[in-house]
Amino acid sequence: MTDTLPKTAEDLFRFLDSLNIPHSTKSHPPVFTVSESESLREEIPGGHTKNLFVKDKKDRHFVLTVEERANVDLKTVHKVIGAASRVSFGRPEKLMEYLGVIPGAVTVFGAFNDTGRNVTFVLDEDLMKHDIVNGHPLSNDATTSIGRDDLVRFLEATGHPPLVLKVTD
Repeated sequence: MTDTLPKTAEDLFRFLDSLNIPHSTKSHPPVFTVSESESLREEIPGGHTKNLFVKDKKDRHFVLTVEERANVDLKTVHKVIGAASRVSFGRPEKLMEYLGVIPGAVTVFGAFNDTGRNVTFVLDEDLMKHDIVNGHPLSNDATTSIGRDDLVRFLEATGHPPLVLKVTD
């Protein structure tokens, strides 16, 4: 475990700017569930995400980023993502250590904090049909909008080339 503090949303925005990736962010009260965030839909266009932090029996960690209302079958998704076994939810301590976020704030943008490349990022094919993808900028009191192709470019720039797979029902 590193002793460095997780990066902030401002650090993330500077990184996106350095990559010439357009982004916009809307602040809002903290949201911990998809249901709590639904009131923001009219204000924030694009595909809204649900992110699952999971691990297999060999302690390989994954973030599955899917559309907010999509279903992921945790009993079978391991076959699609190449995990060594069925997956279960990762521990909150590892979530903070690897991604620098708390439960309820899991985000694809957490790749920015994973300097050890401990996590594999999986983007669902259905989510990637949206031109704009939305996620929390390392805290759940804001939503950042980014182009679909720019999201892939961001992940690649953090050393996390994403897997784009059909992981939802």
